[in-house]
Amino acid sequence: MSYDFSPLLRSAIGFERFAHLAATAHAQETVNYPPYNIEKISPTDYAVTMAIAGFDAQNVHVIHESDVLIIRGRIADHERTRELLHRGIATRPFEKRFALADYSEVTQAHLANGILSVTVKQVLPEERRTKVIPVMTEQQC
Repeated sequence: MSYDFSPLLRSAIGFERFAHLAATAHAQETVNYPPYNIEKISPTDYAVTMAIAGFDAQNVHVIHESDVLIIRGRIADHERTRELLHRGIATRPFEKRFALADYSEVTQAHLANGILSVTVKQVLPEERRTKVIPVMTEQQC
């Protein structure tokens, strides 16, 4: 199923990224590994929390590239030194991509007890923030 955004794009400026995001969102494969949460902490702060048991900090890469947050994990075969009789904790390679809104910054990544927490903050420039314009009367002009 594909969507035709041409009517929107005829009367809107700067929404090409949105149209591309919507057009490709349904085409992406749904992979549930590793499990994660996206949480809104405040009006401008978000957190991505990901369960990655078995991974150390050196096996995980958090990348902010343009308007995308990329989280990759990979444990090299030579790092797997123990002989496992049963593997119930998945440590297979993964890559998760998250589209970020304009003016978003990845500010922190923290790994503890098998949980990776990545903090994203939206930092609007002063000229993009909401302004309240006072209404003046004739006497004030």
